[in-house]
Amino acid sequence: MVGDETMHYDTTPFTAANSGYRIAFHPGERNFCPGCGQSHWSIGRMTAECAFCATALPINNGGTFGPGLFSVTHKPQPLAA
Repeated sequence: MVGDETMHYDTTPFTAANSGYRIAFHPGERNFCPGCGQSHWSIGRMTAECAFCATALPINNGGTFGPGLFSVTHKPQPLAA
């Protein structure tokens, strides 16, 4: 190093809101691999992997998933006699 030059690292926590553009696999559309440009994919539950260069992309299906997705918000009413 020359003089008082030092390396500075960003120590702020990572958040998705300030991470910028993210490449994702979109089901039902033609997706080209950002690594090699091919369009053949092995699709799993959470990611899609390029069949040529093995670049993996998260699947963006526009929805949510998890145990809280299906919940009942009303109480069952008794049947009228």
